[in-house]
Amino acid sequence: MKYRTFLTTFLLFLFSFHLGILIVSFTMFKGTLKHAEERSLAEHYIITSALVKDFHAIESRGIHIDESVDSLLQPYNYFSGDKRVNLVLYKNDQPLFPNQQKFKLESNFSKLPEDGSRLMTFEELDERTYVLVSGKLPVPYDSYATIYLYDTTDAIATWKKMKNTMFVVGLIISIFLALGLLVLLNRIFKPLTQISQTSRNIAAGAYETRLPEFGDDELYEMSQNFNYMAEEIQRQMGELISVAAKKQQFVDNFAHELHTPLTSIYGYAEYLQKAALTEDDRLSAISHIISESRRMQELANQLLDLANLRNDQVSLEAQNVTNLFQSIQRTLRSKIIEKEIRIDLRSEIDVLWGDPLLLKSLFINLVDNAIKACGTKGHIVVHTFRRAEMNIVCIRDDGKGMTPEIIQHITEPFYRVEKSRNRKDGGTGLGLSICQQIVVLHNAEMRFTSHMGKGTEVKVIFTTPS
Repeated sequence: MKYRTFLTTFLLFLFSFHLGILIVSFTMFKGTLKHAEERSLAEHYIITSALVKDFHAIESRGIHIDESVDSLLQPYNYFSGDKRVNLVLYKNDQPLFPNQQKFKLESNFSKLPEDGSRLMTFEELDERTYVLVSGKLPVPYDSYATIYLYDTTDAIATWKKMKNTMFVVGLIISIFLALGLLVLLNRIFKPLTQISQTSRNIAAGAYETRLPEFGDDELYEMSQNFNYMAEEIQRQMGELISVAAKKQQFVDNFAHELHTPLTSIYGYAEYLQKAALTEDDRLSAISHIISESRRMQELANQLLDLANLRNDQVSLEAQNVTNLFQSIQRTLRSKIIEKEIRIDLRSEIDVLWGDPLLLKSLFINLVDNAIKACGTKGHIVVHTFRRAEMNIVCIRDDGKGMTPEIIQHITEPFYRVEKSRNRKDGGTGLGLSICQQIVVLHNAEMRFTSHMGKGTEVKVIFTTPS
């Protein structure tokens, strides 16, 4: 595009510039010819008028005109004071002066109109250009005719030289203009070149590439808009890559979660089929198959719950905080007694707004995780309070705690704190993912704070009215 613009602009300039030179040259040429015509006509008229007076004076002295024509006309041949003027006198279409004509004139210049009008033209004579003006003398000397020749060769040569000089100067100016135009277009098209290169870099995956921003004109605004677009592309691509990575991690974890129970079920089924078993061994194998099948059923149910939560909308209802957590304690009673966990409830608010089943599921999961994190005779504190017009539920345990790296991934599906995936405490790794979806549905926020060996604190911050 840059070179097309350069060629188009340059050709338009050449056409306009040289057309201007032609017009100026033509105007100057016409001026030169006009000046020669006006001079020739004026001097022919003066010479003719003077000849009439001279002829009349000679005749008044009784002298024949033809006898004294040479001496009479010789001074007129130098009328202009230079050698560019010549004068020819005819009588009855025969040259009378000079005696030996050095010009071969066309016959029509001696055959002039009878009404006394003059003829004027340009002629090439002996490789020189002349303005010729011819006309008859008035009565009674109408048998005589004068032809005035004005040499315009030098004037035309000067014009040609000036014309050629103008075209040479125009050519030099055109060369400098072409260079200047190329530099200017390079400067103008530089942002477009940068945009093109940056676009290719972004298309190749270099999403961090940006255009330089400087100035305060339209190009600066365009650079800003382009960089904003590039930032959005980078952000969205980052999100897509993150989502793809999480989906891949989800698939990997899901495959791993299915692999263990399926392997166990297949092993015990094959054991039942091929081995001679006692009744106790058979019942034990069947018990293991049923247990692993229930784990797979629980996994499927939780996955369905997680999928449904992403599409559901909840209706908010007032829930009594004390009753809600007493119900949670009854649900987890066996685990609390088994580990001798002490749970303290400190409530500064009476009501939480939310879906009763989802809130119960949320806090059961959080308290259950706190129980798993605690050792025997651990201590859990559930504290509800209000700050800055927001209801906050804080669940704090004195368990083993987590590192900041673990907290970053704690709500991802199938993520387990224990890399060995020890299942002695049960669970599928979906509990906190479900909690996160419940929190989102209630327009709330869940924050984790933890220190290794000192325990974990999770806060659920509700923005719903109290």
